[in-house]
This record gives sequence, structure tokens and C-alpha cells, in this order.
Amino acid sequence: MSLIKLTIKGISYSQTQSGAYALVLSEMEGTRTLPIIIGAFEAQSIAIALEKEIRPPRPLTHDLFKTFSDRFSIQIQQVIIHKLVDGVFFSSLICTRSGVEEIIDTRTSDAIAIAVRFEAPIYTYENILDKAGVHLNIEEALDFQEDNASEEDEIETVFSEKESSFSGNSLKELYHQLEKAVENENYELAAKIRDEISKRS
Repeated sequence: MSLIKLTIKGISYSQTQSGAYALVLSEMEGTRTLPIIIGAFEAQSIAIALEKEIRPPRPLTHDLFKTFSDRFSIQIQQVIIHKLVDGVFFSSLICTRSGVEEIIDTRTSDAIAIAVRFEAPIYTYENILDKAGVHLNIEEALDFQEDNASEEDEIETVFSEKESSFSGNSLKELYHQLEKAVENENYELAAKIRDEISKRS
């Protein structure tokens, strides 16, 4: 079976599971998307890796994995979402060290959080997209992009159903609040402040 390359389209609150998030992957050459329900920690970890302006003061678990792998010359070549059973996606990390390839079983959310840090490609099989993929027409795709676009990478992470207003704060105050939020490891607030700064830039 041929592999189909995917890209991260966005992350939003899950409409079906309280406290969970929907990670939306999209095929590179086509209109199908693959929504995957993930936990809040994994959603936060993926979002932080995608955002270039937010730097955690201490490494998250997936950052630690990246540091560990780099230290011991382990490369992540690609991630493959290879199986879907009862709504649960199964994935593998394809790794190499000293020319030897290893395949490591992993949760899909962890695999993607790691792939983002290694800039490794994400793939799945045609039969999985056929089974779980959702077709977007042009209008829906444009609406989704508008709802999820940021100025840098066209991805906006939705952390809160209620938008916080920072209209009364100056840019200087916002940068100070952003720095404090990151220091306190309050990444949800940091993401909102970063979004407000981006709107004003």
C-alpha cells in the first residue's frame, strides 16, 4: 500500500469529548482531512512545538525525548499512522542510529508531537483515509483555514472557548505578560497573548 503524506491543519476543542482536543491532519495532495482526538497535554505539546515565539523555561516530555535522541545520534525519519481499530489510531516512529533502522510503536499524539520537533514527515495509508478521512469542499476548506490561520504558519491553536480581551493593554504590557505566562508555564494564556500580539503586528 502506498503512503500518503499528511500535514497538520490545526488543533481545536473536540466537539464530541469533553476536555479533549481534535488534531486535524490533511493530505498534502487532496481535500481529505483526518481528525484525531488527543489529550490536552499532547495538544499543548504539539502547539508549543509549532509556535516559534513560545519557549518553555523547562523542557516538556517531548522536548526531553528530542534532546535525548540528539545526544545519542538517533534520528526520527518519519511517522506512519498504520492502523485504525475501534476509533483508535496506531502509529510507528521510524528511527535510525548508525545506519540501523528501528520501528517503535507509539501513540499517535506522541508520534506527531515528536515529528514536529524533528521536522519529520507524517504518513498514513489510503485505507485509513478511506475509513476515517473527511472530505472538505472548497468553501469548507477556506472556512477552516480562516478559522485556524495565523500569520506565520496558518495554524491557530484554540485553547479556550471564551476569548480573553487584551484590548486595554499596550504591546509592551502584552510582551511582559507573555514572558510571565511562559515563565509560569501557563501556555494556554501565553498562546492567547501571542495571538493578540500577532493581530496588532
